[in-house]
Amino acid sequence: MSAKEPIWTKVSTAPDMLGESPFWHPAEQMLYWIDIPGKKIHRSSLDGMVTEGWDLSQEPGCIAPAKRGGLIVALRDGIYRAAHWQSELVKIASVNYNTATQRFNDGKCDTAGRFWAGSMFEPRTERLAALYRLDARDTVTHKKPPKFEIVQKDAILANGLGWSPDNKTIYWADTVDQIIHAWDWDEVTGRMSNKRVFQKFDKKPANWTPENPQGVNYQGRPDGCAVDTQGNYYIAMYDGQRILKFAPSGKLLANIPTPTRCTTMPCFGGDDMKTLFITTSSFMRPAEEMKAQPLAGHVFSMQVDVPGLPVNFYQD
Repeated sequence: MSAKEPIWTKVSTAPDMLGESPFWHPAEQMLYWIDIPGKKIHRSSLDGMVTEGWDLSQEPGCIAPAKRGGLIVALRDGIYRAAHWQSELVKIASVNYNTATQRFNDGKCDTAGRFWAGSMFEPRTERLAALYRLDARDTVTHKKPPKFEIVQKDAILANGLGWSPDNKTIYWADTVDQIIHAWDWDEVTGRMSNKRVFQKFDKKPANWTPENPQGVNYQGRPDGCAVDTQGNYYIAMYDGQRILKFAPSGKLLANIPTPTRCTTMPCFGGDDMKTLFITTSSFMRPAEEMKAQPLAGHVFSMQVDVPGLPVNFYQD
């Protein structure tokens, strides 16, 4: 990453309330993302000339493309399968949490085709969020029902899910705790072991402002992530107006300024996978901030030197 100021280009035609879960579909040459409180899935061509929206009945937490076509979608009350764009959503897994206070949030597929989705406890007062995994690889070939299970607990707001290029490390963050954890990971079994802290960030004091930092190195809160082919981990820092790029060792490689304060999730795309996209949020932001940042909620892109990992497809 060069040290010069990044050049961001606006991709979306209208702002979202809370843009999230972007991925680049290589076959369709389209960027997908969601608006969680807006209850919508978007997709757009790279030049923005083709933009489509899909209205939903519940908040989507995350989405991923499916190998047989269509999407896998985590809605508030469970996991759904769409055979194609704007098709009927068929529920394939239900949750046992209280949907009045919990919903799905950040998630994506691993290279084996399993769908992982973290939840969030919206009051943010109890550690009731978890990381779920859906494995439906034997559904068609062996007529077995999908296996849906909790693989990690003890979180408040799940984010930052990603894997290293060698499939030996998995990352998962708790935004409220300001911590990104890493585990050793076995791609074949999906087993996570040897939990450790990958990054820990200073929390925001009650009266903190950029002009009055109170001696705290507040950089925002860890939200969604992306990983490049060198294993570098890019984390969107919500409320921090930046993406932080970390080497696999944990060393900070770059502090990338973003166009708006609340950056939510990056992903890589384009023919050479050197386009870095980011979704952003305008949801419940102060009036002064929205006046200063009228493009909040839009999707942006910039060019990078190292290509990113492609999206993984759900397999059923």
